[in-house]
Amino acid sequence: MLAEQVEKLLAQPLPWPIVQAGDPVLRAAARPYEGELSDETLSALIAGMKETMHAAPGVGLAAPQIGLSVRIAVVEDSARERPGVAESTLATRGIVPLPFRVLVNPTYTRVGDETAAFFEGCLSVHGWQAVVARALRIRLRGTDETGAALDEELSGWPARIVQHETDHLHGILYLDRAELRSLSTHEAVARRWTQPTPADAARELGFDLP
Repeated sequence: MLAEQVEKLLAQPLPWPIVQAGDPVLRAAARPYEGELSDETLSALIAGMKETMHAAPGVGLAAPQIGLSVRIAVVEDSARERPGVAESTLATRGIVPLPFRVLVNPTYTRVGDETAAFFEGCLSVHGWQAVVARALRIRLRGTDETGAALDEELSGWPARIVQHETDHLHGILYLDRAELRSLSTHEAVARRWTQPTPADAARELGFDLP
């Protein structure tokens, strides 16, 4: 069944549509990938996911976001300058390059007790951001598209990206973990909340930071 779904997707022009909140596929725990696709088909799927992620633009894309309930995701962040965001803010948020990689059946565990809270958005919740507290450091495990084991520690924004995309594979949206009083449009964040931390937003919107 997965192979048929992927073949139908590959027949569509790129970039592929991104599923939006309200679709059940985003709320179901995706099934593990167990090698159902040929190497050629898997490579084509990954290439399409990468192009769709770049076109959005985004720094991660999970298979459920293109309608496939399987535990595969792609992530990448060149950490290039964000429009309207100062270099000091990028440093405070731990935004550093995350090379392109494929996550197959990924899991993560937190490393240490440190938590970081920042505004976060999602390609499947178009136009909105909210403050989410996440582990500052994690240990990522899983495999890549070749079956090679992944076992590494990540921190800062790369750790946040991996947590966000892995959550998608368990039917979890960032809003489930967010301070909902912080919910803001992209325009409001760009106009009001570009400070290095969301402390001002917490004070003015009335929510607590961890």
